[in-house]
Amino acid sequence: MLLLFDIDGTLLRGATAAHRDAVYAALRSVYDLHDPEDPHIDPAGRTDLEIARAILLRAGLEARHIDAGLQEFRAACAEQYARLCPPDLSQYVIRGVPELLAYLAARETVLSLVTGNLEPIARLKLTRAGLGHYFAAGQGGFGSDAEDRTLLPAIARRRAGHDGAPYPRSRTLVIGDTPRDIACARADQVRCFAVATGPVPAGQLTGADAVASDPAQLQELLAGELGA
Repeated sequence: MLLLFDIDGTLLRGATAAHRDAVYAALRSVYDLHDPEDPHIDPAGRTDLEIARAILLRAGLEARHIDAGLQEFRAACAEQYARLCPPDLSQYVIRGVPELLAYLAARETVLSLVTGNLEPIARLKLTRAGLGHYFAAGQGGFGSDAEDRTLLPAIARRRAGHDGAPYPRSRTLVIGDTPRDIACARADQVRCFAVATGPVPAGQLTGADAVASDPAQLQELLAGELGA
């Protein structure tokens, strides 16, 4: 099976301060936005570019101005994150996640990512959390691939495919912690297992095919899928 993991709220909890500050610093440097913080925008499950656009639109910038700076913003955001990211993020790994990933890596699964993080940020975040080795380079779908998160599972399946054919939908599963993770799975007609380890309670994740309370319960669900 191809297992497409979200990062924030699913694998890590609370490792967002440097990421948030990198987005704000990039908005200041690229768009000259002096006060980018906007409490009205919920970042959960959004891509970095979607968050940036929402902030800029609320600040009154025109769409064409935003579009013209997006490439520079992506580069600036990744550069700022590399500067701000703590050298060790292991304290933010959700309890049970290392055991879950080790269990899955020992079985016939392809571990990959579907995350709103820009790819350089996602890779560095997981490396410094001690989880990066589970997720191969050249795989996954990231916020740098598309601003619209619903496009990311298809991108990840294409990268995981063989002989020009994407990885089959029937053997693909999105794993995340927000309704937007569920929505992106549904948009690509693949299944989704949700885990209530992020900001959204289990009662609001009912659109998923299954809901786990924690990584241990998620492992039990996945063992059933894998027949192990």
